[in-house]
Parts: sequence; structure tokens; C-alpha cells
Amino acid sequence: MFELKWLWQNLEGNRARYITALVLSVVGSSLMIINPYIGQRIVDTFITGENAVQNLTQERGLLIMLCMGMIGFSLLRTGLAYLTTMQYEQASQNMLYKVRIYLYNKIQGQDMEYYDHNRTGDLMTKMTGDLDMVRHSMAWIIKTIIESVTIFLAAVVYFFTIDAVLTLWLLVLAPPIFIVAYIFAKKVRPMYIDLRERLSQLNTTTQENISGNRVVKAFAREEYEIEKFTDKNIHFSQANKKAALVWLDYFPYLETFAQAFNVILMLAGGYFVMQGRITFGEFSAFSALIWAISNPMRNIGIIINDIQRFFASLSKIVEIYYAKPNIVNEHKATEKRRYEGRIDFDHVSFKYDGGEVLHDISFSVKPGETIAIMGSTGSGKTSLVNLIPRFYDVSGGQVLVDGVDVRKLELDELRGNIGIATQDVLLFSDTIDGNIAYGDPELPEEQTVEYARLAAAHDFITKMPEGYDTIVGERGVGLSGGQKQRIALSRALAVRRPILILDDTTSAVDLETEEHIQKSLRELDFPCTKLIIAQRVSTTAEADRILILDGGRLIEEGTHAELLAIRGYYYEVFMLQNEGIGRKVSAHGQK
Repeated sequence: MFELKWLWQNLEGNRARYITALVLSVVGSSLMIINPYIGQRIVDTFITGENAVQNLTQERGLLIMLCMGMIGFSLLRTGLAYLTTMQYEQASQNMLYKVRIYLYNKIQGQDMEYYDHNRTGDLMTKMTGDLDMVRHSMAWIIKTIIESVTIFLAAVVYFFTIDAVLTLWLLVLAPPIFIVAYIFAKKVRPMYIDLRERLSQLNTTTQENISGNRVVKAFAREEYEIEKFTDKNIHFSQANKKAALVWLDYFPYLETFAQAFNVILMLAGGYFVMQGRITFGEFSAFSALIWAISNPMRNIGIIINDIQRFFASLSKIVEIYYAKPNIVNEHKATEKRRYEGRIDFDHVSFKYDGGEVLHDISFSVKPGETIAIMGSTGSGKTSLVNLIPRFYDVSGGQVLVDGVDVRKLELDELRGNIGIATQDVLLFSDTIDGNIAYGDPELPEEQTVEYARLAAAHDFITKMPEGYDTIVGERGVGLSGGQKQRIALSRALAVRRPILILDDTTSAVDLETEEHIQKSLRELDFPCTKLIIAQRVSTTAEADRILILDGGRLIEEGTHAELLAIRGYYYEVFMLQNEGIGRKVSAHGQK
């Protein structure tokens, strides 16, 4: 019942159209008994009746009128069927359009934790196949159910008006058919839930391998990926066949019962005709409408199949529909103020999936200050900066921007004051100009070029086939890692935010390019607090302060000189990197 309430809720604006379609289905299906009734009149009056020959000569007008009536009602049913189908389609397509937009907005509004726990392929399956299955169900499955039930009831009522005993003889088969159908439905439902999950896994595998095709080719793992895809495809195919073929276990019973209607009619109906209990015309009416009882019984398994698919898909859609983010962006339409850029971490701890990532971290960043963050892999550097734009919430303590806890700030305003270049560079399938100006679509072309120069990207961009109008391809395919990093940095600089977060954005560039970028960052023409995650001492050396993380704890803090003096983690990294450079220079000299 919950699913039906959900459907009714989302039919808002199309309810009248959908109700009209339901009414037309009932009316059109009810009219199916008219022609058998007319046929009964024709047989009894003009073929088998006592005065049939006389009626053929004296009542020829009636015969013509009855024949014209059959043609007229057939055309009327055809017109109603067309109109009904159009109403179903329009209502279901409008609902699909509305729900798809709502779900897309819902997914966009989810926090990072939601994306961490939901596979891209699964979300794509919900947004496409599952939604279309619901639309198909609204337009065809429910229509089929309504029409089957209406035809069945109309035929039964008509049969009772002719002969109740013969009707009861026919209906004696209904209970066993419903029992078989119930058992079938109970058995097949979990199969379609499993089938839906296997389809999601197949789509996820496909999406991952297509987006990661470079890695696959780099490691020559095409055969392995083909085998993995084949394995998922086999499992999906087997589950599909299993769910579909289970119908064969029940089909013989339902088909036998459906055919038995005709046998009972021939035996009991024929006997009643011979006894004079019913006329031959009434028997012909039974014969003409026996399909109205047998077909719904015969199709009940197919209907149950589709209903189970429908509910399996609908349950997945409802999961997204009612999913609530822990971090809510209310998109309040208030005037956005520009922050000064002061950042404070006050005894901050952060847990993820039950594990502690950051523990009791405290430090302050003044407006305009440049802070470098360094630490071993997994020390919590990215998690630390992700707390500032509130991609995640702290488990303990508080993160403050301009003295206000970020949990009390409006998200659009907070994130509208932060420029970010992430560690995992994502470029959209757009022009280079479009990617740089992503945060500000109205950015003048000359400023796009200016920020590309600051990020040392202008030179390689101008050498590309279409310059700034070059389409970079999905995820920046066609660019090197360093080129993608520089475009991402240009994009972060172009929005001119008072807080700039750079997550290892120069790791793939050479030392000369890095020096150019560092110089650009020092000479920005707008006030900006910078937090830079880096592994190179050449990047961190000129920062106002350097933070060293280890195991989620802040173990060192100070300037380049201060950290070298205490001879801790930073000193060890400095010596390793400088010794490495020294060895390379010596080896080059020996050659």
C-alpha cells in the first residue's frame, strides 16, 4: 500500500488524467459484452429460433440494425482504446519527467557520505531502468490489470443473467487458479529483487571499466576485465532466466485450468442446450465470452511477473526519494557575504565508518595566511580540509570560519567562499574554457586566459588543436596528469574566493612549473587564505606555517626553519628529498 500511496502522491497534476484513463479502461472493457449479446440476439432471432425464417423476411431491418450495432460498438471500443492509451501514456510520462528531476535534485543534494556508500552504476540503474519500469507499469501493467478484472467481472455478471448454474460450474476453477498464482507470486518476488541487484552490479562494472579504460590498458588487463564483465553478465543472465523460467513450473497448471473452461462449457453448456435450459444463442454468447474468463486466468502469471519487477524497481526508487542527507544544503536565497578567511580548528575529531580519522586537532589560520599540510599517506590530510567546506561533519570539537561554526553557516554561502582543487581531478566533457569558467560561467575570456597563465596552463592550451575551445573529453581524457592539475587549479583561482584549498595539485608537474605556480599563488591580486596539501618540501618551504599530520594527529607545527630545527618528520622528508636530488645530480655528472 505504501508504494501505491507514493505513486498517487507523484501523480499530482496528472491525477485527473490518470483517473480518466482508469474510467475509460473500465468503460471500454465493459463494452466487450455488447457484441456477444448482439450475437445472441441474432442467433436466437434469425438462425435457431422457431420463427427464424419468418424473422429473416419480416425483421430484416432489425438484423441490419444489429449488424450495424456490432460494427459501431467495435469502432467505439477501438476509439476508446486509443484515447485510453493516450491518457495512460501522458500521465505516466509526465510523472516520469517529474520524478526523474526530483531524484536528480535529491542525488545532487546528498552529502559525501552518501556517495561513498552508493555505487555510481547502481544510481544510474535507478535513474534509468528502474524509473522506466515504473512508467511502464503505470501505463501498461495497471491498465492490463484493470481491463482484465473488468472484463472478467462483466462477463461473470452477464453469464449470471443468462444461467447462474452454468456460471457457477465455470467459476469452480477460479479458486485453484488463484492459489497457484499466489504461490507463484510468493516464490518469484525474491528472485526479482536478486535480479535487480545483479543488474546493478553489471552496470557498476561497466561504468567503472569504461571510465577507467586508461588504467585497464596501462596494465594490459583487458582480458581480466572482459572475464569480470562476463562473470557479472552470466550471473545476471542466470538470475534472469531463473526468474523467467520459474513461470514454466506453474504455466502447465494455469494453462490447463484456462483450457478447462472450454471443456466445462462444452459439456455443461451442451447438456443445458439439449435440456432446453438455455438457448443456442445464449450458448453462443457463453462461447463468445469464455475468453473473458480464461484469458485473465491464463495471463495472471505474466501479470504477476511484471508486478514483481515493478515493486523491485519501485523500492529502489523510493530509497533515493526518501534518502535524507546528514548535511543539508537549504539553498536559502539570502545575499551572500564575502568572508575574511579566518579558520579555526578547535579540538576537532573526525570518525568515518566507526574508525577515527582525526583526533583532537587544534590550530588557527589568519586571513591571508598560507598553510601547508604534510603527512604520510592516510594521515588524514584530505579529511582535514574536507571539514572546512563541510563535506563531512566533525565527530567532536568544531571548525570555525570567521569565528562561526561551519555547522551554523548556510552551505551555499560557505562553499561560495571557498575555491577547491581536489586531489582527484575531474574535468567535464566540455571545452577547456568551459572547465576553467565552471564556477563562474560569466567569466570574461581574458580573465580565463589570465588564470590559465597563473596556473602555468596557458602555453600548453594554446598549442592544442582548438586552443581554449578544445573539448577535453570525459574526465580530461587527452590531457596529462600535470595538465589536468593546472586546469583544475585555474578553475579554483578563477572564482576568486577568500579561502583556497589545494589538495596536492602540483604533484604531477615539474619543478620549474611548480615554482611558477607558487610565485602566482604568492602574488594573487585578491585577499586569500590558502591551505595547500603537498608532499614536496619545495611547495611547503615558503608557507607561513606547516602542519604535519601522522595517524590523524597534529604532531608538528611551525615554519620551514622551525620544523627543520626540531629534526622531526619534516626534517626527515627534507633530507630524503634533498639527498635524492643530490644523488641524481652526482649520477648525471658521472655520466
